[in-house]
Amino acid sequence: MQTTQRAPARSFAEFYAYYLGEHRNPNCRRLHFFGCLGALFCLAKLIATLNPLWLPAALLWGYGLSWIGHFAFEKNRPASFRRPLYALAGEWVMFKDILVGRIPF
Repeated sequence: MQTTQRAPARSFAEFYAYYLGEHRNPNCRRLHFFGCLGALFCLAKLIATLNPLWLPAALLWGYGLSWIGHFAFEKNRPASFRRPLYALAGEWVMFKDILVGRIPF
């Protein structure tokens, strides 16, 4: 597994530049994107049904697909292992950037 530099911590903007560098492979980005969609679906089901089992399903769906992308395509460790809060924020900013076409799908 590829070792990477430690994630910068001075600002989220600096971290996000690092984060995007850890997501160069389009298949990894696609898995992240579908992980976000699946997590949103599970959260919608949680709200609609009030069934608390949808919360762990959202986490499993979102993180599961993302981590598969890292281990199978990027060959690196997910940033969530080192900087969980910044990585969570980066996940959703990248999702938005893919939606608006700023980052290729």
